Amino acid sequence: MKLGESIKGYQIVSEPTNANGGKCMWAFARKDGRDYFIKRFLEPKRPREGSTASARSRQTRLVVCQEFEDRHRTIMERLRPDAIGGGNLVLATEFFHEGSTYYKVTDRIDTSTLEKPQSLDPRHKSILLKTLANSLKLLHDIDVVHGDLKPANVLVQKRDGNAFYTAKLIDFDDSYVSAQPPDRQDVAGDSLYGAPEWRRYVQDDENTGPEDLTTAVDIFALGLITHYYVTGVPPRHDDRFGSPADAVNAGVELGMDDRLTDSMQGLIRAMTSRAPGRRPRMAAYLKALKDPEVCALRRKRPVRPGTTKPGVEPSAPATTGPGTADGGPGEPRTSRLRTNLRGGSGPRTPTTPVPAPESAGTPDPVPPPTAEPESAPAAEKPPAGRTSRVRINLGNRRKD
Repeated sequence: MKLGESIKGYQIVSEPTNANGGKCMWAFARKDGRDYFIKRFLEPKRPREGSTASARSRQTRLVVCQEFEDRHRTIMERLRPDAIGGGNLVLATEFFHEGSTYYKVTDRIDTSTLEKPQSLDPRHKSILLKTLANSLKLLHDIDVVHGDLKPANVLVQKRDGNAFYTAKLIDFDDSYVSAQPPDRQDVAGDSLYGAPEWRRYVQDDENTGPEDLTTAVDIFALGLITHYYVTGVPPRHDDRFGSPADAVNAGVELGMDDRLTDSMQGLIRAMTSRAPGRRPRMAAYLKALKDPEVCALRRKRPVRPGTTKPGVEPSAPATTGPGTADGGPGEPRTSRLRTNLRGGSGPRTPTTPVPAPESAGTPDPVPPPTAEPESAPAAEKPPAGRTSRVRINLGNRRKD
């Protein structure tokens, strides 16, 4: 495929590239005055006419190619562009081979996308996630697995005149019928968003078969995407593992952003369960998003001294006197803060000025705080009615 080349009537109008293309090359094309996106698959390759390959080798390649064709045509037959609710699915318009190479064509669309969906408010996030979920539900209702669900295959856009962003789902090249994936060496996906059972399948785990790769594979990926869209980062996983799925397979729980609401944390944990059967279906996911506040982020509360949880008040020191926690019986409470000025086994020291002792002997008893020294300057007397914000605990020295 080259710039200026014509392939089955499609004139290539851009330089072909492999950027984000996986096992494909892609370019823009024009045909009959319309713009298209055309993709050339690097494999499989059909046997060329006149090839010197053995009959057995040709037959083997033809079998692989037939399976490839059948899978793509089956998905195209199930996913019709005119399907109700299919407006956010970018589907293929033609699939063919020319010579030994396969091609797929879709309408050319605006591929711009919102870079930071986490910047949206909770209502906008909720609507964005629901449009993505409705597209997946359309697939799952006809037993189709997207197979490569990740942010790169979701376009977050706002149409002219529309107040909200919506999600367009693209790239169905790796889709398959539920429980009927390609062979282990041919199945595609992304390790950072792949489900635990998908990872076991590609790693030749003998206890994981094709029947284990169902629509629940997409649910796991959607859980990771949901965390990313709401917070700006995917869930954390232990550095010992190369992917979230590997951590989950090892029984290590993924780390959630503690700003997420409890409801959202519970939803994502369920979606990223190791067991596919424990993950919620799309209907349950959509129901959970009915309240936009589930997508809100809570402000982190600082951890206070003496506690292990954010926002928890430290315990007040125990009192030893007969009075209440704030003074004598019946006195109004004036402060939540108690200050214990005991220094080891020494005497308590009040905060009001005390005349210095005249000798170095044993100090005279400190007068109670309610009794003002006669020698204290009048200016130091607090104004009437003023209540200190700090309550000083002087033990049993308060006089009744």
